[in-house]
Amino acid sequence: MPELRIEPEPDAAGAIILERLATIEQAEAVRILYACESGSRAWGFASPDSDYDVRFVYIRPRDWYLSIDLERRRDVIECPIEGVLDINGWDLRKALRLMHKSNPPLFEWLHSPLVYRAQPGFREAMLTLTPAYYSPVGCARHYLHMARGNDREYLHGDRVRLKKYLYVLRPLLAVRWLESGRGVVPMPFRDLVETLIPPGEWRDAIEQLLRLKQSGEEMAWGPRIPALSDWIKAELARLAEGPTALALAAKPGSEPLNALFRQWLAEELATHHAMP
Repeated sequence: MPELRIEPEPDAAGAIILERLATIEQAEAVRILYACESGSRAWGFASPDSDYDVRFVYIRPRDWYLSIDLERRRDVIECPIEGVLDINGWDLRKALRLMHKSNPPLFEWLHSPLVYRAQPGFREAMLTLTPAYYSPVGCARHYLHMARGNDREYLHGDRVRLKKYLYVLRPLLAVRWLESGRGVVPMPFRDLVETLIPPGEWRDAIEQLLRLKQSGEEMAWGPRIPALSDWIKAELARLAEGPTALALAAKPGSEPLNALFRQWLAEELATHHAMP
């Protein structure tokens, strides 16, 4: 498939994604407020056969929430993987609860450079609340956990899954970004590389790996890359006791999130009543 660009004109893959999102709305009786790319295509190191990792936030009609069994109702929509399409989403109420917990995937969705659909004002409203709820400590711990897991699972042995270097390097660089006080971690991997890595041997190794990944070697195995393996080993050792120089910050209660939820629930009610 060609690289996905939704704006200004959808290509074939984008048109299919938009069609699937419309089908989900109709089948589930929901309204999608925001849908974006969340994986390697948003990070900037997709290969031609990479999945489209589509994630969305949706809202249901008011009466769905005014239910005595609300806490037992599913607040996610998970679609079966269809070829390279991996599509699922969170109810707005769930998304806002996770924002209160400083959930890194949600913040990444909101900063995705590939947006498929967005109700006017929704993304902006969510981003307005982000600084108050974004916890550098919590997010750094999340990224470090990802790096440790991928390193342990894929990068030990004489031959390794080469693309998994990127899935260890990106979270480790995200930790460094947060330790340096730069705020929300950017989605594009290249932003992290160009900001945090000076020219030299292991930056050259990253560039070579990116070229390999983007050339279509999605499942390639190969010998370990010493420059990258050595840096990862040293960085994980440095972070053995956790991220450094990060202080816990107070965050507001849930009322700003409640207000945003009520705003969009009221808009959903008005939209529903306005339909013929």
